[in-house]
Amino acid sequence: MSALPMPLRLKLSRDDRPIAIAALFIGAILVAGTVYTWARFGSAPLLSPTYLLLQLQIGAFLGIVAAGMMIVILISQIDLSAPWTLTAAAMMATAVGGFWAIPIALGIGLAVGIVNGLGIAYLRVPSMIFTLGVNAVMRGLMVAHTGGFAPQTEATPLMRSLAAERTFGIPNALFVWIAVSVLIVLLLRRAPLGRYIYAIGNKESAAYLAGVNTKLVTVICFALCGLASGIAGVLLAGYSQKAYQGMGDAYLLPAIAAVVIGGTNILGGRGRYLGTLLGVILIVLLNSVLSIMDMPEAGRQAIYGSVIILMLLVYGRGERVTS
Repeated sequence: MSALPMPLRLKLSRDDRPIAIAALFIGAILVAGTVYTWARFGSAPLLSPTYLLLQLQIGAFLGIVAAGMMIVILISQIDLSAPWTLTAAAMMATAVGGFWAIPIALGIGLAVGIVNGLGIAYLRVPSMIFTLGVNAVMRGLMVAHTGGFAPQTEATPLMRSLAAERTFGIPNALFVWIAVSVLIVLLLRRAPLGRYIYAIGNKESAAYLAGVNTKLVTVICFALCGLASGIAGVLLAGYSQKAYQGMGDAYLLPAIAAVVIGGTNILGGRGRYLGTLLGVILIVLLNSVLSIMDMPEAGRQAIYGSVIILMLLVYGRGERVTS
Protein backbone atom coordinates (compact mmCIF):
# COMPACT_ATOMS: atom_id res chain seq x y z
CA MET A 1 0.00 0.00 0.00
CA SER A 2 1.08 3.57 -0.64
CA ALA A 3 1.44 6.15 2.10
CA LEU A 4 -1.30 8.21 0.43
CA PRO A 5 -5.03 7.38 0.72
CA MET A 6 -6.52 5.73 -2.38
CA PRO A 7 -8.74 8.70 -3.47
CA LEU A 8 -5.82 11.12 -3.20
CA ARG A 9 -3.50 8.71 -4.95
CA LEU A 10 -5.88 8.43 -7.88
CA LYS A 11 -6.13 12.21 -8.30
CA LEU A 12 -2.39 12.87 -8.12
CA SER A 13 -0.17 12.40 -11.15
CA ARG A 14 3.04 10.42 -11.01
CA ASP A 15 5.04 13.65 -10.66
CA ASP A 16 2.70 15.07 -8.00
CA ARG A 17 2.85 12.10 -5.62
CA PRO A 18 6.44 12.65 -4.36
CA ILE A 19 5.64 16.35 -3.92
CA ALA A 20 2.63 15.47 -1.76
CA ILE A 21 4.71 12.99 0.25
CA ALA A 22 7.45 15.59 0.82
CA ALA A 23 4.82 18.10 1.98
CA LEU A 24 3.45 15.53 4.44
CA PHE A 25 6.91 14.87 5.83
CA ILE A 26 7.50 18.62 6.26
CA GLY A 27 4.24 18.85 8.20
CA ALA A 28 5.23 15.87 10.35
CA ILE A 29 8.64 17.43 11.14
CA LEU A 30 7.03 20.73 12.13
CA VAL A 31 4.47 18.98 14.35
CA ALA A 32 7.09 16.79 16.04
CA GLY A 33 9.41 19.75 16.58
CA THR A 34 6.59 21.93 17.92
CA VAL A 35 5.46 19.26 20.39
CA TYR A 36 9.04 18.79 21.60
CA THR A 37 9.83 22.50 22.00
CA TRP A 38 6.48 23.16 23.72
CA ALA A 39 7.08 20.34 26.20
CA ARG A 40 10.68 21.39 26.88
CA PHE A 41 10.60 25.20 26.63
CA GLY A 42 6.92 26.05 26.94
CA SER A 43 6.83 27.73 23.54
CA ALA A 44 6.61 26.81 19.87
CA PRO A 45 9.28 28.84 18.01
CA LEU A 46 9.14 26.55 14.98
CA LEU A 47 5.86 28.12 13.88
CA SER A 48 6.98 31.72 14.29
CA PRO A 49 7.61 33.80 11.13
CA THR A 50 11.05 34.78 12.45
CA TYR A 51 12.14 31.16 12.75
CA LEU A 52 10.72 30.15 9.38
CA LEU A 53 12.37 33.08 7.61
CA LEU A 54 15.69 32.17 9.21
CA GLN A 55 15.37 28.60 7.97
CA LEU A 56 14.53 29.81 4.47
CA GLN A 57 17.57 32.08 4.57
CA ILE A 58 19.79 29.13 5.50
CA GLY A 59 17.99 26.95 2.96
CA ALA A 60 18.73 29.44 0.17
CA PHE A 61 22.36 28.27 -0.06
CA LEU A 62 21.37 24.61 -0.37
CA GLY A 63 18.41 25.47 -2.59
CA ILE A 64 20.55 27.19 -5.21
CA VAL A 65 23.02 24.29 -5.33
CA ALA A 66 20.09 21.85 -5.61
CA ALA A 67 18.57 23.88 -8.46
CA GLY A 68 21.72 23.45 -10.52
CA MET A 69 22.04 19.80 -9.52
CA MET A 70 18.48 19.13 -10.69
CA ILE A 71 19.32 20.37 -14.19
CA VAL A 72 22.12 17.83 -14.66
CA ILE A 73 20.20 15.00 -13.00
CA LEU A 74 17.34 15.59 -15.44
CA ILE A 75 19.69 14.72 -18.32
CA SER A 76 20.75 11.56 -16.45
CA GLN A 77 24.09 12.98 -15.28
CA ILE A 78 25.58 14.07 -11.95
CA ASP A 79 27.95 16.85 -10.84
CA LEU A 80 30.28 15.89 -8.00
CA SER A 81 32.46 18.97 -8.48
CA ALA A 82 29.90 21.26 -6.81
CA PRO A 83 31.63 21.36 -3.37
CA TRP A 84 34.94 22.77 -4.54
CA THR A 85 33.40 24.81 -7.34
CA LEU A 86 31.44 26.59 -4.61
CA THR A 87 34.53 26.85 -2.42
CA ALA A 88 36.75 28.15 -5.24
CA ALA A 89 34.16 30.76 -6.22
CA ALA A 90 33.90 31.96 -2.62
CA MET A 91 37.65 32.00 -1.99
CA MET A 92 38.50 33.86 -5.19
CA ALA A 93 35.67 36.36 -4.68
CA THR A 94 36.96 37.29 -1.24
CA ALA A 95 40.56 37.34 -2.52
CA VAL A 96 39.78 39.71 -5.40
CA GLY A 97 37.30 41.89 -3.49
CA GLY A 98 35.76 45.09 -4.76
CA PHE A 99 33.58 45.34 -7.84
CA TRP A 100 35.01 42.24 -9.51
CA ALA A 101 34.40 39.87 -6.57
CA ILE A 102 30.99 38.58 -7.65
CA PRO A 103 31.73 38.50 -11.42
CA ILE A 104 34.91 36.50 -10.73
CA ALA A 105 32.98 34.01 -8.57
CA LEU A 106 30.25 33.54 -11.16
CA GLY A 107 32.87 33.25 -13.91
CA ILE A 108 34.68 30.49 -12.02
CA GLY A 109 31.44 28.57 -11.53
CA LEU A 110 30.53 28.98 -15.20
CA ALA A 111 34.02 27.98 -16.39
CA VAL A 112 34.10 24.83 -14.25
CA GLY A 113 30.65 23.90 -15.49
CA ILE A 114 31.68 24.34 -19.12
CA VAL A 115 34.79 22.19 -18.59
CA ASN A 116 32.59 19.50 -17.04
CA GLY A 117 30.14 19.68 -19.92
CA LEU A 118 32.83 19.49 -22.59
CA GLY A 119 34.51 16.52 -20.95
CA ILE A 120 31.26 14.62 -20.58
CA ALA A 121 29.62 15.55 -23.88
CA TYR A 122 32.61 15.39 -26.22
CA LEU A 123 35.10 13.10 -24.46
CA ARG A 124 32.26 10.81 -23.33
CA VAL A 125 33.77 10.36 -19.88
CA PRO A 126 31.14 9.27 -17.30
CA SER A 127 29.97 12.32 -15.39
CA MET A 128 30.57 10.74 -11.98
CA ILE A 129 34.25 10.14 -12.80
CA PHE A 130 34.93 13.37 -14.67
CA THR A 131 33.30 15.74 -12.19
CA LEU A 132 34.91 13.94 -9.25
CA GLY A 133 38.28 14.51 -10.93
CA VAL A 134 37.48 18.17 -11.56
CA ASN A 135 36.49 18.51 -7.89
CA ALA A 136 39.90 17.15 -6.88
CA VAL A 137 41.64 19.55 -9.29
CA MET A 138 39.76 22.54 -7.87
CA ARG A 139 40.64 21.43 -4.36
CA GLY A 140 44.30 21.17 -5.26
CA LEU A 141 44.28 24.61 -6.89
CA MET A 142 42.69 26.23 -3.85
CA VAL A 143 45.11 24.55 -1.44
CA ALA A 144 47.98 25.77 -3.60
CA HIS A 145 46.45 29.26 -3.70
CA THR A 146 46.23 29.50 0.09
CA GLY A 147 49.33 27.48 0.90
CA GLY A 148 47.15 25.12 2.92
CA PHE A 149 46.24 27.81 5.43
CA ALA A 150 42.89 29.45 6.14
CA PRO A 151 42.41 32.52 3.88
CA GLN A 152 42.66 35.87 5.66
CA THR A 153 40.38 37.60 3.16
CA GLU A 154 36.88 38.90 3.89
CA ALA A 155 33.62 39.11 1.97
CA THR A 156 32.74 42.40 0.31
CA PRO A 157 29.91 44.57 1.67
CA LEU A 158 27.72 43.62 -1.31
CA MET A 159 28.26 39.91 -0.66
CA ARG A 160 27.37 40.40 3.01
CA SER A 161 24.30 42.40 2.04
CA LEU A 162 23.04 39.73 -0.36
CA ALA A 163 23.56 36.90 2.12
CA ALA A 164 22.97 38.28 5.60
CA GLU A 165 20.92 41.48 5.44
CA ARG A 166 17.19 41.95 4.97
CA THR A 167 14.86 44.11 2.89
CA PHE A 168 11.41 44.82 4.32
CA GLY A 169 12.13 42.13 6.91
CA ILE A 170 12.81 39.43 4.32
CA PRO A 171 16.35 37.99 3.94
CA ASN A 172 18.02 39.14 0.73
CA ALA A 173 19.32 35.59 0.21
CA LEU A 174 15.71 34.50 -0.11
CA PHE A 175 15.19 37.00 -2.95
CA VAL A 176 18.22 35.55 -4.73
CA TRP A 177 16.83 32.02 -4.29
CA ILE A 178 13.44 33.13 -5.60
CA ALA A 179 15.08 34.72 -8.66
CA VAL A 180 17.03 31.52 -9.39
CA SER A 181 13.87 29.43 -8.88
CA VAL A 182 11.84 31.56 -11.28
CA LEU A 183 14.53 31.26 -13.94
CA ILE A 184 14.72 27.47 -13.50
CA VAL A 185 10.94 27.08 -13.74
CA LEU A 186 10.77 29.27 -16.86
CA LEU A 187 13.65 27.31 -18.38
CA LEU A 188 12.08 23.92 -17.74
CA ARG A 189 8.47 24.78 -18.56
CA ARG A 190 8.59 27.56 -21.15
CA ALA A 191 11.88 27.41 -23.02
CA PRO A 192 12.73 24.94 -25.81
CA LEU A 193 15.86 24.05 -23.82
CA GLY A 194 13.61 22.62 -21.10
CA ARG A 195 11.97 20.25 -23.59
CA TYR A 196 15.38 19.19 -24.84
CA ILE A 197 16.55 18.50 -21.27
CA TYR A 198 13.62 16.19 -20.55
CA ALA A 199 14.01 14.51 -23.96
CA ILE A 200 17.70 13.77 -23.36
CA GLY A 201 16.94 12.44 -19.90
CA ASN A 202 14.32 10.06 -21.24
CA LYS A 203 16.50 8.74 -24.07
CA GLU A 204 19.49 10.63 -25.41
CA SER A 205 19.71 8.68 -28.66
CA ALA A 206 16.05 9.37 -29.47
CA ALA A 207 16.54 13.07 -28.73
CA TYR A 208 19.55 13.13 -31.04
CA LEU A 209 17.61 11.46 -33.86
CA ALA A 210 14.84 14.02 -33.33
CA GLY A 211 17.31 16.80 -34.12
CA VAL A 212 18.38 17.89 -30.63
CA ASN A 213 22.01 18.98 -30.30
CA THR A 214 22.53 16.75 -27.29
CA LYS A 215 26.19 17.69 -26.77
CA LEU A 216 25.45 21.42 -26.68
CA VAL A 217 22.52 20.91 -24.28
CA THR A 218 24.75 18.82 -22.00
CA VAL A 219 27.38 21.58 -21.90
CA ILE A 220 24.70 24.18 -21.14
CA CYS A 221 23.26 22.09 -18.32
CA PHE A 222 26.63 21.65 -16.63
CA ALA A 223 27.39 25.34 -17.17
CA LEU A 224 24.16 26.23 -15.37
CA CYS A 225 25.00 23.84 -12.55
CA GLY A 226 28.45 25.39 -12.16
CA LEU A 227 26.94 28.88 -12.23
CA ALA A 228 24.52 27.88 -9.46
CA SER A 229 27.46 26.68 -7.35
CA GLY A 230 29.19 30.01 -7.98
CA ILE A 231 26.12 31.94 -6.80
CA ALA A 232 25.88 29.75 -3.69
CA GLY A 233 29.57 30.37 -3.02
CA VAL A 234 29.05 34.13 -3.12
CA LEU A 235 26.13 33.91 -0.70
CA LEU A 236 27.79 31.49 1.70
CA ALA A 237 30.95 33.59 1.86
CA GLY A 238 28.83 36.67 2.47
CA TYR A 239 26.88 34.93 5.22
CA SER A 240 30.07 33.66 6.90
CA GLN A 241 31.82 37.00 6.13
CA LYS A 242 34.76 35.01 4.77
CA ALA A 243 35.65 31.97 2.71
CA TYR A 244 37.24 28.85 4.09
CA GLN A 245 38.49 25.53 2.74
CA GLY A 246 35.90 22.79 2.43
CA MET A 247 32.96 25.16 2.88
CA GLY A 248 31.08 23.44 0.06
CA ASP A 249 31.55 19.85 1.25
CA ALA A 250 28.37 19.90 3.36
CA TYR A 251 26.17 20.72 0.37
CA LEU A 252 26.78 17.91 -2.11
CA LEU A 253 24.80 15.00 -0.66
CA PRO A 254 21.97 17.17 0.72
CA ALA A 255 21.58 18.79 -2.70
CA ILE A 256 21.33 15.42 -4.43
CA ALA A 257 18.99 14.16 -1.70
CA ALA A 258 16.73 17.21 -2.05
CA VAL A 259 16.42 16.63 -5.79
CA VAL A 260 15.66 12.92 -5.45
CA ILE A 261 13.33 13.36 -2.46
CA GLY A 262 11.38 15.89 -4.53
CA GLY A 263 10.60 13.23 -7.10
CA THR A 264 13.20 13.88 -9.80
CA ASN A 265 14.18 10.55 -11.31
CA ILE A 266 17.85 9.92 -10.54
CA LEU A 267 18.06 8.33 -14.02
CA GLY A 268 16.78 11.51 -15.62
CA GLY A 269 13.84 12.55 -17.76
CA ARG A 270 11.27 13.27 -15.05
CA GLY A 271 10.87 15.73 -12.20
CA ARG A 272 9.42 19.07 -11.15
CA TYR A 273 11.23 21.95 -9.53
CA LEU A 274 8.53 22.32 -6.87
CA GLY A 275 9.55 18.90 -5.59
CA THR A 276 13.19 19.98 -5.31
CA LEU A 277 12.07 23.12 -3.47
CA LEU A 278 10.15 21.04 -0.93
CA GLY A 279 13.06 18.61 -0.65
CA VAL A 280 15.36 21.46 0.35
CA ILE A 281 12.88 22.76 2.94
CA LEU A 282 12.46 19.25 4.36
CA ILE A 283 16.20 18.74 4.79
CA VAL A 284 16.74 22.18 6.34
CA LEU A 285 13.87 21.76 8.81
CA LEU A 286 14.98 18.25 9.75
CA ASN A 287 18.51 19.42 10.52
CA SER A 288 17.15 22.37 12.52
CA VAL A 289 14.78 20.24 14.62
CA LEU A 290 17.52 17.73 15.37
CA SER A 291 19.78 20.61 16.49
CA ILE A 292 17.06 21.93 18.80
CA MET A 293 16.74 18.47 20.31
CA ASP A 294 20.48 18.52 21.10
CA MET A 295 20.83 15.33 19.15
CA PRO A 296 24.44 14.06 19.08
CA GLU A 297 26.05 14.21 15.66
CA ALA A 298 25.99 10.43 15.27
CA GLY A 299 22.27 10.28 16.04
CA ARG A 300 21.55 13.24 13.76
CA GLN A 301 23.27 11.55 10.84
CA ALA A 302 21.44 8.29 11.50
CA ILE A 303 18.01 9.96 11.68
CA TYR A 304 18.81 12.21 8.73
CA GLY A 305 19.73 9.23 6.56
CA SER A 306 16.78 7.14 7.80
CA VAL A 307 14.25 9.82 6.87
CA ILE A 308 15.72 10.11 3.38
CA ILE A 309 15.65 6.33 2.90
CA LEU A 310 12.10 6.11 4.29
CA MET A 311 10.87 8.81 1.91
CA LEU A 312 12.46 7.12 -1.07
CA LEU A 313 10.99 3.75 -0.05
CA VAL A 314 7.52 5.25 0.37
CA TYR A 315 7.81 6.99 -2.98
CA GLY A 316 9.08 3.81 -4.64
CA ARG A 317 6.21 1.71 -3.23
CA GLY A 318 3.72 4.27 -4.51
CA GLU A 319 5.28 4.03 -7.96
CA ARG A 320 4.95 0.22 -8.02
CA VAL A 321 1.37 0.18 -6.74
CA THR A 322 0.13 2.68 -9.31
CA SER A 323 2.17 1.48 -12.27
